[in-house]
Amino acid sequence: MDLVQITEELATELETLTFASPVAHVYNPLVYAREPHREYLRRYGGAPKEVVIVGMNPGPWGMAQTGVPFGEIETVKGWLGINGAVGKPAGEHPKKRVEGFSCRRSEVSGRRLWGLIRERFGEPERFFARFFVANYCPLLFLTAEGGNITPDKLRTAERERLHAVCDRALRRTVEHLRPGAVIGVGGFAAERCREALVGFDVRVGRIIHPSPASPAANRDWAGTALRQLHELGIAF
Repeated sequence: MDLVQITEELATELETLTFASPVAHVYNPLVYAREPHREYLRRYGGAPKEVVIVGMNPGPWGMAQTGVPFGEIETVKGWLGINGAVGKPAGEHPKKRVEGFSCRRSEVSGRRLWGLIRERFGEPERFFARFFVANYCPLLFLTAEGGNITPDKLRTAERERLHAVCDRALRRTVEHLRPGAVIGVGGFAAERCREALVGFDVRVGRIIHPSPASPAANRDWAGTALRQLHELGIAF
């Protein structure tokens, strides 16, 4: 089972889940941004990889627009060379509209992560020869007011059903890519990787999340992340 097949099954399973208040809107870019997402998998998702880097879930101006994890628009278009048709999520919120590659907003987390990767590797092919970037959960959750709800803030029963689906997809991804290490970006992603990959012959580590909501990330995210990768024994 390759990454495209894994993603197709994940998207289908996610469509069966329901979420109650305070969740008012759920965006699934695996569905409406299927074209660029599949291009990302086809172009850069060949096995094997040494390391898989796993984020939490899409940001409204990143993967929610482009279908690419941490997918800050200019990086996806200009550096990864990916473009494509992006539709609309069901029940789009007026404050978080999906404009695809026409969106003029820039996601800080994606700009920081891909900016560091670009600085260290120069060409995407050099990075993806050893690494792959994925998201644990591909859904974006919004309140009625348009505020972001992270997966860890969902109701317990909803969170458990979501974890069951996303854990299965993560295990299949790791089975396909056969990495020696899986790195969670932030505490939630690292925790989910540890729990989902129990019994796998893979090291699970963590780096700091690049979100501007984190004071530590705003001080020197790139330097901190590089130090943590070095401590994990990962040449970056």
